[in-house]
Amino acid sequence: MSASTSPPGPGEDGLFRGYKPFQPEEHGLERGFRCKVPQEALLRLLSGLQQQGPAEGEGDTELEASGPRLGVGMDCCVIPLRHGGLSLVQTTDFFYPLVEDPYMMGRIACANVLSDLYAMGITECDNMLMLLSVSQKMNEKDRERVMPLMIEGFRDAAEEGGTSVTGGQTVVNPWIIVGGVASVVCQPNEFIMPDGAVPGDVLVLTKPLGTQVAVNAHQWLEQPERWNKIKLVISKDEVKEAYQEAMFSMATLNRTAAGLMHKYQAHAATDVTGFGLLGHANNLAAQQKSDVSFVIHNLPIIAKMAAVSKACGNLFNLIQGTSAETSGGLLMCLPREQAAKFCSEMKSQRSGGGGAWIIGIVEKGDRRARIIDKPRIIEVPPRGSQAASQENSPAPSPNLP
Repeated sequence: MSASTSPPGPGEDGLFRGYKPFQPEEHGLERGFRCKVPQEALLRLLSGLQQQGPAEGEGDTELEASGPRLGVGMDCCVIPLRHGGLSLVQTTDFFYPLVEDPYMMGRIACANVLSDLYAMGITECDNMLMLLSVSQKMNEKDRERVMPLMIEGFRDAAEEGGTSVTGGQTVVNPWIIVGGVASVVCQPNEFIMPDGAVPGDVLVLTKPLGTQVAVNAHQWLEQPERWNKIKLVISKDEVKEAYQEAMFSMATLNRTAAGLMHKYQAHAATDVTGFGLLGHANNLAAQQKSDVSFVIHNLPIIAKMAAVSKACGNLFNLIQGTSAETSGGLLMCLPREQAAKFCSEMKSQRSGGGGAWIIGIVEKGDRRARIIDKPRIIEVPPRGSQAASQENSPAPSPNLP
């Protein structure tokens, strides 16, 4: 890896190679990037946590007037505080190792947690906690090498986001698990509720898709049976470049995009993670106050990952929008007149992990999202590659009706 494409920090690539991560198929589960509970099942479970409305005549008008409230089912909870005009915004997430470098895994875990705040246009975090499960299958020597690096990566990403890690919880478990909690107390003008999309808005995505495919393809370099399925559409060097891009992308904070949501008057946003682009688009559409639908025409994907996904049949469903992502980009609804300017400003910061693509439109509808039958695939070259260095054109044409 050249200096121009090296991820930040002192990672030791390969430390996870001797460790067998969680294998969902061994437990009767479908293989998924993060082994999440299926979205429909999760929403049914979460309904049991929904706050019941007060009985007639018993409404707490003081609390209702103190600020907006967002419960379970979206990226964060937003809870009005007793102290007038302030809200607590909080989120948590965790998952299993995805990449071989423990330091980068720590960064990715932290970026993924913070991304839930960034999806609401929040750029500051008051406090973070770290959740860490140490594998009982690792020997003491490996634990002493791997775990400090994961903690260091998590801490460094938190500091990059302007916050700090003040505690957390560590347990022993059959598998390594890493994640955290992010909390902030906000005034109303510091966050954007994810419910204001209107017909005529444009859908924008701030990171390319395909991280699940890239990580799996990299693992298959050492699995001849699986490698033989994709070797006709991609070279080993291209797999390694895609893997580095995926790792770098997942470790990049969405903080810049969160700040620009205010500048360019975003109406709603979410981050694209374990349910894939279409899953999170559907979830966001369902939250809207207006009767709208999201129609996705363009799919920005890490170069060659669409071809790899196609070669694997229906294993990933990348083009169908259900391939899982981790620490993915923000999917946001912007006024049409602001979208191109937002993308241009994000692309000007591409060397620092920026980028944005117009991928669809908001139209009048039934609060659902869909991808058209033959979406346009935007091949996003890995940063530092020859293709990326030659990419001097403006943001891709929306190609929308």
